[in-house]
Amino acid sequence: MNDAHFHLVVNHLPIIFPIAGLIVLAVGIGFKAEIVKRTAYFIFCIAAITAAIAMNSGEGAEEIVEHLPGVTEHLIHEHEESAEFFALLSYVFGVFSLFALWSSWKKNSYNTVLSYIIAFFAILLIFIGKQTATSGGEIRHIEIRSSAAKNQSEQSEKVEIHYKD
Repeated sequence: MNDAHFHLVVNHLPIIFPIAGLIVLAVGIGFKAEIVKRTAYFIFCIAAITAAIAMNSGEGAEEIVEHLPGVTEHLIHEHEESAEFFALLSYVFGVFSLFALWSSWKKNSYNTVLSYIIAFFAILLIFIGKQTATSGGEIRHIEIRSSAAKNQSEQSEKVEIHYKD
């Protein structure tokens, strides 16, 4: 397994774990079950760790793919910038989730409010993660690039014009 393959394996985890954690947290909030909420907070902490792993594997993946046809420095740079922001948010979220875990364990009075704040932050993190994933996918998947969609619609218009003649 080379660095690019490893990056492809681990880069999905920092997005999947917050989604799973949000589902678990919603169940915990719905049933008012602190143990379920604690499980969600733990899942969010794991997400932060997987974000660090994905970030560390990105440089090796870049070295492999930057010379492939169709891969541009601009696409790599855009993904790298997005990934750095997403990773930073993931780390902050992981620390905040540790605090929420501790708070839940100590049965602090603000646990309920904190769980809603964590849920909001998880939704935000998932949204940023989706953008980061899309920018990474655009590096090798030309069919999802915005320019590919534009070219496709232009070709469709040409076909329609051709048939109208």
